[in-house]
Amino acid sequence: MSKQMKSSPEGITAETVVSHVRAMIERGELKPGGRLPPERVLASQIGVSRPSVRAGLQALAAMGVVQARHGAGTFITDGPPVLGTEPLSFMAALHGFTRSEMFEAREVLEVGAVALAAQRATGEDLANVAEEMASMYASLTDPPMFLIHDIKFHQAVAKASHNPILASLIEMVSAMFYERRRQNIGQPRDLRTAAEMHRMIYHALRDRDPDGARQAMSEHLAQSQAQSVGDLEKSDQAPEKPEA
Repeated sequence: MSKQMKSSPEGITAETVVSHVRAMIERGELKPGGRLPPERVLASQIGVSRPSVRAGLQALAAMGVVQARHGAGTFITDGPPVLGTEPLSFMAALHGFTRSEMFEAREVLEVGAVALAAQRATGEDLANVAEEMASMYASLTDPPMFLIHDIKFHQAVAKASHNPILASLIEMVSAMFYERRRQNIGQPRDLRTAAEMHRMIYHALRDRDPDGARQAMSEHLAQSQAQSVGDLEKSDQAPEKPEA
């Protein structure tokens, strides 16, 4: 919890709410998809005001632990954990993450994840990966849409690893990577070659070939990094548009 939250009575009581909900989860009283007690009940149980309960729930929502549904209440998030990109984006702005550092992180995370996916992917997982691959081929003439399916392909592979920590980290990094990539999406690029490399990854997954999957993913990321560097150079060399 932030120092700001701890430095005021309101922050302390909000932290108490967070701790109370965490304890309920640890005791098994709340499970994924489960509904939290109403605010007034939580306030009575914890001994804090309803505004403090709301502040605590807002903090939990920011962590991705709970989700408010209009007219229904507040629920523990169901499905795989999702990490917000805001903290990483702030760190990127503060420390100036480079493209090579981002690709290095992707290499470490995704090459390992794809090998696990080759061993663990279910039929449904493979169908999801295949769907994104087919959508990439269908959007070869639409670079922005191609990029969306490119990112979803990698997220589907990460999910197929059946390691929720890896899947969450890869989703967070890929979301930030998407924000950077879309800035240069207008640059000419060989989308068919990129689609073919994704097809090789899919085939390795389908064939249950961890080593082949690692190699295909590593080659794809290296090619993608080279293309990204080329895009940046073209952008730097492009003539400035005259002012209107």
